[in-house]
Amino acid sequence: MSSPNAPSLTLDGLDLAALLCSRVCHDVISPVGAIVNGLEVLEDDDDESMRVFALELIGKSARQASARLKFARIAFGAAGSAGASIDLADAEGVAKGMFSDEKTKLAWSAPQALFPKNKVKLLLNLVMIATSAIPRGGLIDVTVSGDGEAPTLVLKAKGSHARIPPHVEELMAGSPESGTVDAHGILPFYAGLVARAATMDVRFAIEGDEVTVTASPTVIAAPAEAGDEASDTALA
Repeated sequence: MSSPNAPSLTLDGLDLAALLCSRVCHDVISPVGAIVNGLEVLEDDDDESMRVFALELIGKSARQASARLKFARIAFGAAGSAGASIDLADAEGVAKGMFSDEKTKLAWSAPQALFPKNKVKLLLNLVMIATSAIPRGGLIDVTVSGDGEAPTLVLKAKGSHARIPPHVEELMAGSPESGTVDAHGILPFYAGLVARAATMDVRFAIEGDEVTVTASPTVIAAPAEAGDEASDTALA
């Protein structure tokens, strides 16, 4: 569970930026490399079947790279920075684009509405965390209910060998066991930062081959009113 309490680990702005950049580069280097390989085949091979294969590889890889960059632009970047809200339809589009050629399928149920930016960024980061919960692929079912000010986000990841990703809860809480965070763990650490900025709590649960990730508004206990305190004193 992510905690509203102050995290034990804070990152310098430069370190956070560097780790997020490493994450984005990791996500796009594979399709970009495939594009380069395809271009080399077109330059060096006159066999027609190989050229057809190379063109198909370039097209598929270009679509993958574009989808991953569009996703990162909203999930990690400052997309729509001119305003404080992001359309959930845009979030759905970039999320589904990430899985168009993958072994994981995405189902999406959400209102057609503008939601506060940080809540949408949290939702997209949780989609990626849910992906790591089913390493062999499967289905991620995303449901958004409530309005933008107090939404509930529920992601159910179902697949063979499902598990709550290692260390994800302490990373989201900002208190990794190792006391440090690397490029591999930056996504859940960043998701925790976004959750706290959006005043949302995130909880994980597992039952069989299904992991459920639930994000809901942080409940802050109201201070006791002066009248109640006086009444309690009189009864003592």
